[in-house]
Amino acid sequence: MTIRFPRVVHTGALAAWLLACPARAWAHAGRAPEPHDLWHSWNAAPFVVLGLLLGTVLYLRGVRRLWSRAGRGRAVAGWRVGCWLGAMAAVALALLSPIDAVAEALFSVHMVQHLLLIMAAAPLMVLGEPLLPVLFALPLGARRAVGRQWHRRRTLRAAWHWLTTPVVAWTLHVGTLVLWHLPPMYDRAVLHEPVHVAEHLSFLLTALLFWWVVAGGPARHRLRTGSAVVYLFGAALASTLFGAAIALAPRPWYPVHWGTTAAWGLNPLEDQQVAGLIMWIPAGVVYLVALAAVLVPALRAERTGTPLRGELTPAGSPGTPG
Repeated sequence: MTIRFPRVVHTGALAAWLLACPARAWAHAGRAPEPHDLWHSWNAAPFVVLGLLLGTVLYLRGVRRLWSRAGRGRAVAGWRVGCWLGAMAAVALALLSPIDAVAEALFSVHMVQHLLLIMAAAPLMVLGEPLLPVLFALPLGARRAVGRQWHRRRTLRAAWHWLTTPVVAWTLHVGTLVLWHLPPMYDRAVLHEPVHVAEHLSFLLTALLFWWVVAGGPARHRLRTGSAVVYLFGAALASTLFGAAIALAPRPWYPVHWGTTAAWGLNPLEDQQVAGLIMWIPAGVVYLVALAAVLVPALRAERTGTPLRGELTPAGSPGTPG
């Protein structure tokens, strides 16, 4: 049976829907919610919904075209489609569900929201390899125009090369994670909508760069095994140390939550301790899983004598693709 993916929504209807939706997009407004508000706190942020809709439709449309030409599961593997849909679900959970509202009251839930963007949505987007499907969702003329513009724009290509340099991507990712959890920056983001939008965007974009260096693009362009281990371990160590500092602090750091946690049965210090543990342990586990995904194939290849994809053989010749 052939699966038919949805078509793009008619422009006029989409514009009317956007005008009818609330203006609140990615940040919080009004008083902090309490438990009785939980199931009334779904968010219909139009820009988030539109982005998720377009991302899903374009990706699936491109996959359908590729599979109709190359065969089902070719060009884009089925598990990568699942990763992309999982990424869209993670963004929706973080920004449209009651998590987004409760994050205004509880730092611990706010930390969950941040990690959904950084540790779930971003790596799943990279594993979904969206560039080819999105290109094939466009008409042939548009695809050719995109290719021409990319080859002509040397500055753009140079900027992309610089941003995906491991040192730069690592620094942007870890630096952004730490910066937005410093008390002055965090409080400002909770209290001011434009700052909060910038916070969420910076988390997602820098995380995409970070995970792209490890798992994005052709295998021959990715980090060698040893470099990938250092890259991931360094990020895990930074997240662990900062999470431990938050969890073990003797007093609450974030004034914005001093009056918002009581309704949820926590005092501000307890809420902060839970948030620190979430950054410390679950985030560390994600990095460790990525480390295992790098090390296990390398150890298996060493045991069997088969070079890894993109690695060099001892003699210096290119390894045979897997």
